[in-house]
Amino acid sequence: MKYKRILLKLSGESLMGKQSYGISPEMLTQYATDIKLVVDRGVQVGIVIGGGNIFRGLSGAAGGMDRVQGDYMGMLATLINSLALQAELERQGLKTELLSGLAIEPICREMSRRRAIEAMEQGRVVIIGGGSGNPYFTTDTASTLRAIEAKADIILKGTRVDGVYTADPEKDPSAVKYTNLSFAEAMSKKLKVMDLTAFALCEENDLPIYVFDMNRPGNLLKVVEGQEIGTLVSR
Repeated sequence: MKYKRILLKLSGESLMGKQSYGISPEMLTQYATDIKLVVDRGVQVGIVIGGGNIFRGLSGAAGGMDRVQGDYMGMLATLINSLALQAELERQGLKTELLSGLAIEPICREMSRRRAIEAMEQGRVVIIGGGSGNPYFTTDTASTLRAIEAKADIILKGTRVDGVYTADPEKDPSAVKYTNLSFAEAMSKKLKVMDLTAFALCEENDLPIYVFDMNRPGNLLKVVEGQEIGTLVSR
């Protein structure tokens, strides 16, 4: 395996599958199956999931809601997704540890670097919900923070698209895919891979990001094996 310890970032929207809202049981099963493939090969896995399939703080703020209140609601949405994924992973026979930027007993313990690393070293899949535990920060930034804390080799950003393109390939058929990008290029070209805070953290800590299509079964294993099927963003 090319990577020993990974931080997998999943969007909440990806869990919807073909639905317009909520969690698709089929997508949940597929993701858990793919995660099990890499865990069974000895890869240590941490996961951060967004909550956009349930609630977005920014959308709430745009509708007149207090931004801080909306962001806390979004954090709770990430925990709902995290609990759903935890249940499916355990149904498939994996051991898990659910941690959170928000301490919510008895559902989960509060995130700490020591707890996350110890659980990974014991072979558990560590799912980290609740974002960073602070408003105004996205789950992109939270996943970067957690990856740095847990000393992950890389952030694997699973999306519906097979990498980073010059434009949105779902809207522009002439869009060209990048194989490799530097953080500086991604920021200067305003490619929306992650938000600027996440980019800055990754660059400062020399933490690469790999963007790939998580919706194609088996792709996660291919990435961990080192196959070039997506886009690598690094120094």
